Amino acid sequence: MKKELKVVPISNGTVIDHITAGQALNVLKILGIHAGTDAALSVAMNVRSKQMGRKDIVKVEDRELKPEEVDKIALIAPNATINIIRDSEVVEKHKVFLPQSIEGIIRCANPNCISNVEREPVVSRFITISEQPLRFRCIYCERMIEDVSRYL
Repeated sequence: MKKELKVVPISNGTVIDHITAGQALNVLKILGIHAGTDAALSVAMNVRSKQMGRKDIVKVEDRELKPEEVDKIALIAPNATINIIRDSEVVEKHKVFLPQSIEGIIRCANPNCISNVEREPVVSRFITISEQPLRFRCIYCERMIEDVSRYL
């Protein structure tokens, strides 16, 4: 008999599905979830997907995401879907979208950029250049960033 491992459904919380394969740990980082957490969560990585080939899934019990957390997730998983679960039912389901400009979420890769100078009260700002591949440009120094997960 073939055994199958199933992830237990949650009764309240958030399911983040269609995360780019290999990015689940970065999603946990964005959510501030680390090894010492008492949050109940499920993480599935490199799961087969008809739509994506491979994907990751994160389930967090008893927590609904804030809009700024969803914006950050869009930067590393632009195809993600957010499902809000209440009383074991999906009450909201929506896709993340990549904003045209990003402010204060990622830092510039250029150490000499004015947004990285501690004594300057400048918030980082980037313009979305492309979605495939993900590319962003700093509005101050024009440095391009592709691997956003390094600069969260």
